Amino acid sequence: MTRQKATAIGFTAILMWALLALMTIGSAPVPPFLLNALCFGIGGAIGLVWIGFGAGFGVLRQISWKVYVFGTIGLFGYHALYFTAFRIAPFAETGLIAYLWPLFIVLFSGLLPGERLRPLHVIGALVAFAGAGLIVMGRGDSAEAVPVLGLSLAFLCALAWAAYSVLSRRLGDVPTESVVVYCLLTAALSVPAHLIWEVTAWPQGSWGWLSVIGLGLGPVGAAFFTWDIGMKKGDIQLLGVASYAAPLLSTLALIAAGLAEGKPILLLAAVLITGGAALAARASLKAQA
Repeated sequence: MTRQKATAIGFTAILMWALLALMTIGSAPVPPFLLNALCFGIGGAIGLVWIGFGAGFGVLRQISWKVYVFGTIGLFGYHALYFTAFRIAPFAETGLIAYLWPLFIVLFSGLLPGERLRPLHVIGALVAFAGAGLIVMGRGDSAEAVPVLGLSLAFLCALAWAAYSVLSRRLGDVPTESVVVYCLLTAALSVPAHLIWEVTAWPQGSWGWLSVIGLGLGPVGAAFFTWDIGMKKGDIQLLGVASYAAPLLSTLALIAAGLAEGKPILLLAAVLITGGAALAARASLKAQA
């Protein structure tokens, strides 16, 4: 596979993730862990078919159990936080804060061996956090009405996905087929978690079921496979910069669907978060030059 093709494949993950918030909202009132089980079950099942017609299941035995633990914790933890945040906090605001992960990926990457933080990294961080601050302060609610828990979970999920992405760069020799096991184990862990802590609620109507199936096929399914290919075989820097379009695309998708109002302050926050991440990416690109 050529570098250009792998980069193009990786970019499809960014497009799919732009619809993650919209489909998560459409899946209501399914509780977070049940949604995890359904979506990752679909994604994992499709992955099994892919392995069966491709490399064969023997490739899975060559992968260390430690890799499986790492990937499962990453996917399970991130989506538990993400889905919970969307159930208890405003849609657009939650999505924007959750999409601080591209910025954190750049910042965390600067702490890896051979890398260092540059002034633009810090400036980008400040600009992006200013956007997040606008979201909270611009709600116009009293302090008691601001859903601090939901927005905090969105922030934590951004940190979780950034940590997972940066650490996964150290697993470049691990085949992408490993992601199938991540998905299946995440689905398996989500079942007892749902039975213990949640009340079962299934998707409502055809749109609800289509949203769940769409999540399993795309943002919570194929996207992880294509992202893995792009990160390991494509242009990592280019994909990193391109990922900063995700929060803006996600917000525009919510506005287009009538689930968020295109208020100036919300759009300004989207621009600030995207712009701050882009500044940080520019610093990384200079470091690679």
